[in-house]
Amino acid sequence: MTTAAPDAPEELEPIPRQAWLALVVSTLVVFFVVINISSVNVAFPSIREDFDTTDSQLSWIIGAYNIVVGSLLMLAGRLADSLGRKKVFLPGVALFGLGSAFCALAPGVGWLVAARVVQAIGGSITLASGFAVMLPEFPPSRRSTAIGIGGASGALGGVVGPVVGSLLIDVFSWRSIFWLNVPLVLLTLVLGPRLLNESKDPAATGRIDLIGVAVGTASVAITMFAIVQTEAWGIADARIVALLLLGIALVPVLVRRSRRHPEPLIDLDLFRYRSFTSTNIGVIFYGLAFVPGFIVNSLMLQDVWELEIREVGLVLAPAPLLAAGVSVVTGRFADRYGHRWILSGGCLIAALGYLLYLVLLDETAQPWSVFLPISMLIGIGVGLTVATWSAAGISDVPPAKFGVAGATFNTVRQAATGLGAAVVITLIALAADTTTMRGVRWAYIFIAVTYLLAAISVAATFPAGSAKDRLETANRP
Repeated sequence: MTTAAPDAPEELEPIPRQAWLALVVSTLVVFFVVINISSVNVAFPSIREDFDTTDSQLSWIIGAYNIVVGSLLMLAGRLADSLGRKKVFLPGVALFGLGSAFCALAPGVGWLVAARVVQAIGGSITLASGFAVMLPEFPPSRRSTAIGIGGASGALGGVVGPVVGSLLIDVFSWRSIFWLNVPLVLLTLVLGPRLLNESKDPAATGRIDLIGVAVGTASVAITMFAIVQTEAWGIADARIVALLLLGIALVPVLVRRSRRHPEPLIDLDLFRYRSFTSTNIGVIFYGLAFVPGFIVNSLMLQDVWELEIREVGLVLAPAPLLAAGVSVVTGRFADRYGHRWILSGGCLIAALGYLLYLVLLDETAQPWSVFLPISMLIGIGVGLTVATWSAAGISDVPPAKFGVAGATFNTVRQAATGLGAAVVITLIALAADTTTMRGVRWAYIFIAVTYLLAAISVAATFPAGSAKDRLETANRP
């Protein structure tokens, strides 16, 4: 009789065909949503010239989108769990496509901002329910693999977006980047009803706490508005401080409502899972660093080193591509060995990369010999973490709560990302009237420290072992 070696790794559960098909639909949505977000930035000069408008008005094309998405994520997640993920997801995709068409047809900047609001409502629904609609199809021990692939598609979309957007704008116009979404949306609406199964929280009654929804949505909207306005008013402006305090003051009211209502906006029981609580703490620090780091690098390459926009794109693209590849592999390792050390190690690698930027970069342009190798190191760190955070957050959460759990996590990350962007822009502005290496270094210090804090927090608080190990331990008599 042949026995396996004692140290042979345990075989992972097989993934059914239906799960892969559902993942294709969900990943397609993530891909085109990220492409749209990342490509809008390159369209600003063309939109400004077409509408003869100001930068402050243009900023609302992004600001309105971020505020609406951040405000509605938790509501969308709750609706998905209560009414059905498929039932909520597909109309959300359709609404995103409709908003995209409105953006492409907008006759002026005001109409474009309004269309972006419609697009953001659809975007919040798809982001809140996208993973939830397909994850129940996967065995619990293989869900990190699914999220890793989804995260890789998001990272790839972040690279493809600016490149495709630039080409479309050059050949056609800025309106083409919004038309691009329409056929992808139609494809999803054709495939979705056939490839997605319905799932929901079996205990849900559909009687959602409307007062809690109003309080929670207002809290996030006020906070996000304050963050968006920091660039125009200044991060220390009295109005910003007042709005942030108001947004924070509504949180205890929401918590009180959530304790009393049977279907609250925030399911406080989720925080009984140590993995969920740890992930939400860690992703605050991660959100302060992740997107802001890319913003600082783009400003440094263009304003300090004065590289051509084409070279900037070429220098920045390899690291996200590497991150996408690493993210796919990472999901399988997280399924087998757990998330704790993958997350903390990835954050430490990213922190090291920004410290190397701080030490090795100066006013002399060295995009290929110095910047690129360091960015590739950071790409490895990002690949280990960018999708692993999402997988870690729901690793112990029952499938019935996937929608609200993912929405809560993404709301925290969205707010942290906005705040981090405001902080690094403020640090650069405090150093000089224009972008200088001194201001960039201050921003690099902030980013390295927040990545380090993310690593420490998850290493100290996240439970050891894989989700399967923890489930088996909990079920032992």
